[in-house]
This record gives sequence, C-alpha cells and structure tokens, in this order.
Amino acid sequence: MLQVNFIRENLEIVKQGLIKRGFQNIDDTLKAVLETDDSRKKTQSELDDLLAQSNKLAGEIGQLYKQGKKEEAENKKISVAKLKEAAKILQDNLTQAKSTLEEYLLNIPNIPHRTVPQGKGENDNEVYKAWDKAFPDLKDAKLPHWELAKKYELIDFEMGAKITGAGFPLYTGKGAKLQRALINFFLDAAEEAGYQEVIPPHVVNEASARGTGQLPDKEGQMYHIQIDDLYMIPTAEVPVTNIFRDVILHQNDLPKKLSGYTPCFRREAGSYGAHVRGLNRLHQFDKVEIVRVEHPDKSYDALQEMLKHVEGLLDKLELPYRILRLCGGDIGFTSALTFDFEVYSAAQERWLEVSSVSNFETFQSNRLKLRYKNEKGKKALAHTLNGSALALPRIVAALLENHQTTDGINIPKALWKYTQFEKIS
Repeated sequence: MLQVNFIRENLEIVKQGLIKRGFQNIDDTLKAVLETDDSRKKTQSELDDLLAQSNKLAGEIGQLYKQGKKEEAENKKISVAKLKEAAKILQDNLTQAKSTLEEYLLNIPNIPHRTVPQGKGENDNEVYKAWDKAFPDLKDAKLPHWELAKKYELIDFEMGAKITGAGFPLYTGKGAKLQRALINFFLDAAEEAGYQEVIPPHVVNEASARGTGQLPDKEGQMYHIQIDDLYMIPTAEVPVTNIFRDVILHQNDLPKKLSGYTPCFRREAGSYGAHVRGLNRLHQFDKVEIVRVEHPDKSYDALQEMLKHVEGLLDKLELPYRILRLCGGDIGFTSALTFDFEVYSAAQERWLEVSSVSNFETFQSNRLKLRYKNEKGKKALAHTLNGSALALPRIVAALLENHQTTDGINIPKALWKYTQFEKIS
C-alpha cells in the first residue's frame, strides 16, 4: 500500500508509474485520496481542539466545586457535555474518513521500479537473460509430460479428477517420490543459502491476505472457507511474510531470510485451452518459497542474490531457462520489480513459467506495519521480497519432457541422493 505522504510529495512519479501499469482513472483516484486525507487531517485537528477544550473545562469544574461555585460549575458541565457530543460526531467522521482513505489506498497498485519496461501484457516482457546453449534434442522421444506420466504411472490425472476435480492430480510411485525429492532438494538448497526453514499454516485470515496484497486484488482467485472466513493460501509468501506483521525489528536484525514448503491453492478461474493441460496449470500444487525482509538500501542487491539462487537450482536440474523482466502491464499488483524464470519444454516446444522473484519495496510492509529501528531509534518501513524456489508442477513437466529417452527418463545427478533412483523406466 502506498503511503499518502509519498503520493503527495511525488505526485508526478506516482502518476507516471500508474500510467506504465495501465491503471484507469488516475487523476480522479489520486485527487480523491488527497482530498480525503485533507478532510481526515482537518477533522483530526478539530477533534483535538474540542478534546483539549473539554479537558480544560473539566479541570476548571473541579476547582469551581472546591470554591463553592456550584452554579458556575454546573453550567460548565453542560458545556462539556455539548463538547463531548460534538466530539463524538467528529470521531465518527474521522473513523469514516480513515476507512475511506484506506479503501482508496488498498486498490492502488505499487509504483513500478524505474527499470520496469513499458508494455501492456506478457508479449511485451523483456528478455533479461536469454538461454545461449543448445536445447535438448529429443530425437525419436518427444512425448508431452501427461503422456509420459501415464506411460510410467507417475501421475493419475483422471483419479485426481475423480477424487476432487480437474486440476488436482494424484502422484503415484516414482512420480510421488520425485515430488518429495524436489521439495527436499529445494529446501536443502535454501538452507545452504542461509534461509531458515518454517512450516506455516496452509490457511490464513483476512488480515494476512490483506497484508501481502492478495486482498482485495486477487479475491476471486483464492479458495474462501466462508463459514470460518479463512482463505487457502495461494503461495507460502502469504503466511511466511505475515510472521512479521505488526513487528518492529532493529536494523541489526536484518536481513530476515525464511524458506517454506507448502501446497498452494488457486482457483485459476477462466483458465482454459491446450496450454493448461496436464501440469501446466493446476488448482493445487507444491512450491518452496523464499522470503526476505531487507533494509531499503540493500533490497535490490538481495533481489539479484535471489535470482542467482534460482539460476543455480535450474542449472543443477539441467534445464534450459531464460529470465524475463516483466513489463508495467504484466507486473503483479504489489510488486515494484519482478523477474520471471521460464524453462523450455522440448516436447511442447514452448516456455513454461516456473518462478517469479519480486521486490515489493515498502508496499507490503506498509500494509503489514512492518518496520525497523535504526541505531538512533528512528522507525522506517522495511522492504519485503519473495521468490519461488521453486514451483514444482512445470519443473516436473520439464524434467520429464526434456530428460526423456526412448527407454525411459533420466534423473539429473543433483537429485539422485533424494530420489534413490537414476532413471524412470
């Protein structure tokens, strides 16, 4: 959530950032924000004055009673009662102004970093790092992963659909072991990189979903347990980042580096077509997430470190990949800068997104009230970052497709100690 003072002091920067995003009704929205904030300040000032008058009169009343001036004291009590009635009206107006202001701010996206390219959608994303090596040559073996999964009894999509519905696969045999192997591989790599592992809840309350920006932006994409007013998590980013909600850290405590494995749940409403077949788009999937809380001066160095971490994972999995810098029209609501990793599927002959690594700057921390104190005790908002390291479905798809041969599927050497097998046949 943007800070009102930031909007007021950087109005043109905010406008240009929202234009880059394709945000609608910019002038009207920002005008409403500033006018509501002006009204809030005026009401607060009037309320403070009334309360000061009331307190002053209350003190005088006690003295008048002591002096035996009962009638004069009673008259002042009437004045105090009137001031309290007026103060209640002002307090109600102030509460309404604060609520209106917050709703405006909650619906304004983050301002893109200066390096975010112009563009309306995914076709305008910039290739930040291209793959410059040979792509896998599958020769006579070129089955898509859903056929490989059936051939080697790794994933039963039909049984998953029977149990729950489409988009909820059932992993079996070596398919299940491959899932577990990848999770452990990703978690161990995160630990080696200095991330502390946590196992968070898989459902969150509304405050947590608002804190990281899923609400109100992605309300329709989350599974909502209405009777308890809880939400199934779309990513571990939500519960892990909310560990720091309403927390004040010391700058010496930074950075905070956490990793967590969770299943993730997404409704993916409106997703249809051949591109969503098999593991390409699911309602439930596994993912290891890395989350960081950083000093503002160091967050972009941290972002580069996170990119290197994800690159290292993909190199060890022997998968061709590229990195995209998302354009203004494709970047997420909460992000200031996002890099997407895509792996190449030689069987499908297309790129598959497997990770997003983002810096949110102060956007989430302002919602979360996540601050740090410097050495002089002054409080400031921290920066938050997160990245997929990694999401499993398309990694599994790419592993099966790119490492297939006519007599089986080779497992990358980095996974052997986790899978306890070197080949699926």
